[in-house]
Formats: sequence, C-alpha cells, structure tokens
Amino acid sequence: MLGFESGVFESRHGGYLISTDRARLDHAAIHAFLAGESYWARGLDAGLLERAIAGSLPFAAYDGSGALAGFARVVTDGVLFAYLRDVFVLPAHRGQGLGRAISQAALDHPDLGTVRNWMLATQDAHGVYAALGFAPVAAPGMYMQYRPLP
Repeated sequence: MLGFESGVFESRHGGYLISTDRARLDHAAIHAFLAGESYWARGLDAGLLERAIAGSLPFAAYDGSGALAGFARVVTDGVLFAYLRDVFVLPAHRGQGLGRAISQAALDHPDLGTVRNWMLATQDAHGVYAALGFAPVAAPGMYMQYRPLP
C-alpha cells in the first residue's frame, strides 16, 4: 500500500464529499459498478480489484447520506508519474460535474504536486478530461503497451 505524507485528503463538490479515506470505501459497490457496468473492467474479479485499490490512491465521492456516488483511483509512484483510472459516477449522481470534480481532486492532491506526467484512457469522456487540461498524447508513436493473453 502506498504511503502518502498528507494522510486523508478531502474536498467538496456541492453536497458531495470527495475523500481518500480508505476506511470509508464501499468495496462492494465499487466492484459492482466496475465489474458489472463499466466497459473497461467488466467481469473483473473482486480479489484483483481489492489488490488494485490497495496499490493505488483511491478517491471516492459520497452523497449527503454517506453513500458512494463516484470513484477513481490513481496508480502512481507518488513523484513523477500518475495514471488516473476507474473513474465513474453512479447513474443517480450524473450530470452534476462529479466525475470532473473527482478527477480534479486527484490532480490537486498535495502529495502529487511534483507529478509531471499524468495519463488516462477513455473511450467516451474526452470532454470531461480536456476541461482539466488533458490532451491527446503528443507523440503516440513513442508509447507501447504489453497485454499478455489471459
């Protein structure tokens, strides 16, 4: 598990609390959405997700009742590189800028202030991230990926 200097980081977006407090995470709800509804993690094993969250910096948004409204996690070395992934907002909370707010909270995290290379992948939310300063990779020919067969 990553250690971060500032401890729990929190911000607000309207009536929502965005927090990195691992003790508050609703792992079952996070898994239900990612494995059942997302296009990028459909069928993901709950145990693998638990390990992924443990090795990442999680950001969860909660409504006024304390229920999960959205989630994201940052895979990072904590110094130079960060990968924003698994960003989602539950359907009942969409249309209020919450996905953008969760992503902005990640960018604003005080322990990630030295990160100079933020990456993400999206199929359908380019406008959300462009508003935060993300842009297409300047030199896509430089980047490669390795995807072993399951």
